[in-house]
Amino acid sequence: MRVASIYTYPVKGCRRVDRDTARVEPWGLDGDRRWLIVDEHGLGLTQRQHRELVTVRAVPRPGGLTLDAPGLAPLDLAEPGGGEAIQVRVFRGRPPAPVRAAGPEADDWLHRLLGRPARLVWLGDPAGHLVPWPVAAGAGAEVSFADGTPLLLANTASLDALNDWLLESGSTEGPLPMTQFRPNLVVSGAAPWAEGEWVGRRIRIGGAVFHGANECGRCLVATIDQETGERGREPLWMLAARRNIGQKLLFGLQMTVRAEAGGPPGEGRTVSVGDTVEVLD
Repeated sequence: MRVASIYTYPVKGCRRVDRDTARVEPWGLDGDRRWLIVDEHGLGLTQRQHRELVTVRAVPRPGGLTLDAPGLAPLDLAEPGGGEAIQVRVFRGRPPAPVRAAGPEADDWLHRLLGRPARLVWLGDPAGHLVPWPVAAGAGAEVSFADGTPLLLANTASLDALNDWLLESGSTEGPLPMTQFRPNLVVSGAAPWAEGEWVGRRIRIGGAVFHGANECGRCLVATIDQETGERGREPLWMLAARRNIGQKLLFGLQMTVRAEAGGPPGEGRTVSVGDTVEVLD
């Protein structure tokens, strides 16, 4: 088994960045979902509310990023430094995170894009932003602005199986691309749905070790074409028919980062396309 693709999402809900190599940090891959768009109440906005976010390209650079979207001039932003920290939530029910606001120029840019008041914020210290549920011994609890766990792994063979089901059913929506599931790490060479057997196990990928936390229950975002923003009914209808387990429509494996050999989780480790994937225990 090997790594086929690596993706990060600099701004939660916006367009992916294809990577050849990524550094593994306790809260996930470097540069992944450290920025968040929130409403006037400090609650996160994603493609669930605004499908047009698929058009937003966030191009990272050291110390900041550039936002680009059709019809708007590119906007270069620096990571906010000092100033008052504000509290925001990724979604209702999650503990608040202390963040820094990107500033009025970014807010005005987003207002023009979304047609509503919005703010862009930066999570400067993910070490203090923890998942609100127990994690395995030896695994970190830190998380960026990801919904659940720091990383999502997907299996090419599982997608092939899903697309075969769609073809057999006569669906006009397939085949679906892997990008529609917004994973971080894509692996090839595994059996279909093998990732479900990795829950509770250690997984070595390149220079890092991860913990398989749980299979990922999919939401409406998985029905959104990540190139056009158009919404369909798949894969949720097919997952409901074939992968409905515990009232969750499962595709992909959520993972946390483990500390190995006494070191902090992810310290100094990387993953790269082509790296070997090994299930340890």
